[in-house]
Amino acid sequence: MIRSAMPNRHLIANWKMNLPPEGVGPYMEAIHRAASARVSIAVAPPFPYLKETAGKGGDLIIAGQNCADHESGAFTGEVSPGMLRACGARAVIVGHSERRSLYGESDAVVARKLSAAVAAGLTPVLCIGEDLRTRDAGHVSRFLADQIKAAATSGLEAAKEIVLAYEPVWAIGTGRNASGAMLAETVGQIRESLERFWPVNHAKSTAILYGGSVTPENTADLVAHGAIDGFLVGGASLDSGKLLAILAAMGRD
Repeated sequence: MIRSAMPNRHLIANWKMNLPPEGVGPYMEAIHRAASARVSIAVAPPFPYLKETAGKGGDLIIAGQNCADHESGAFTGEVSPGMLRACGARAVIVGHSERRSLYGESDAVVARKLSAAVAAGLTPVLCIGEDLRTRDAGHVSRFLADQIKAAATSGLEAAKEIVLAYEPVWAIGTGRNASGAMLAETVGQIRESLERFWPVNHAKSTAILYGGSVTPENTADLVAHGAIDGFLVGGASLDSGKLLAILAAMGRD
């Protein structure tokens, strides 16, 4: 998703099953005008709007919100990684908490999707995260390690780049979010698990983003103290002004 000469910093706007109220064109124009070479910006629209969004995004990155774990076949309703590329996508989100919780995607399914994305030349954005029961029980490190280990598929080493998004399930759509200090501790645990289970070329270079009720109001603390490389933004990303406020808080200038 980024050129090698750029810092490893990312901002991803996940529209989910929505469109920006201001319209795709004005939204993309506003984001493109404010884009900075210091932060890699990606926009993930619903599938039917991939081509339109790509056509109005200039050099912004377009991402799929999901993909099939096969490249072709009798899989009614599925969209393959290669089809996403043909529509202008350069990246794809896999394992989002909503896919795991609402559609029953297991770690094994997510791993296959990650492999398929890599094989198609897309940058996978792998989502991991625990629910409130796991956090309260003190099992966060083990839970995340298991998700990271499961994603260590045979094709992982071939990926040019992988982005990891930590999205605690208890903080999504609830108005709650992790503090910078809490996040830094968890990111440290994630990095340790990457070094244990992933190929060395990705263990240290993989960017770790935060996604969990991200807003312009809570961004500054997370940037300053959270040890993260950027954000995966859901609801707030539908307003270009809010997304640009988050970008500003990342210290783009």
